Amino acid sequence: QPNAMGGREVGGLANTLAAHMDYDTPGAMLRVSDFWHSEQMAKGPGHKAVELFEAVHRGEIRVLWVMGTNPAVSLPDTDRIHQALSRCQTLIVSDCVAQTDTTQFADILLPAAGWGEKDGTVTNSERRISRQRRFLSLPEKVRPDWQIMRDVAWALGHAQAFDYRSPADIFREHAALSGYGNGGERVFNISALSQLSDKEYDELAPVQWPVTDGNPGAWMQTRRLFSHGRFP
Repeated sequence: QPNAMGGREVGGLANTLAAHMDYDTPGAMLRVSDFWHSEQMAKGPGHKAVELFEAVHRGEIRVLWVMGTNPAVSLPDTDRIHQALSRCQTLIVSDCVAQTDTTQFADILLPAAGWGEKDGTVTNSERRISRQRRFLSLPEKVRPDWQIMRDVAWALGHAQAFDYRSPADIFREHAALSGYGNGGERVFNISALSQLSDKEYDELAPVQWPVTDGNPGAWMQTRRLFSHGRFP
């Protein structure tokens, strides 16, 4: 929950695209496809949480990857959710806890890094992006989520599209996409941060988007969006 805004920024919802874009905006899907040089993209919104498990229950979804959540207890109608999980042909679960109500249904369990073990950014509700720095060493075989997804992509033959070596690589790409084809109509724009060096990324101080050009450490951030009495 502390990073709910950050999840929306990267398209972490079923009805959103990356960089705070959505399926309903004309040209948004083409823009993301062009940026990633990808012809294989979802053509529209996916299932939301409850709808997703109904589709699993009906057998329409046979492979499901659950990351960082415990739907067996967090979603309504737990008996129905348990039935769906038990019916899923292949259930993959990434979690920092080995034994949960959801992992008991897992066919494949991937040990993921927990808070304090991973590196990246979080965004709070005032649009402030802050660095999250690892301060605990990773236990054996444990990997952060980004590396788990990258390694799976590499195993499936998509190494070129997932050529990430660090969280900084991912952040730079995310920042670049926010400014791609953005003539000012999209408020979320942190493209000024897309050229950060690894050192600058590591030392990045909290900053509020949109972020326009500026010198490292003195970015032209936007503290308020409603100062004139209307949203952009």
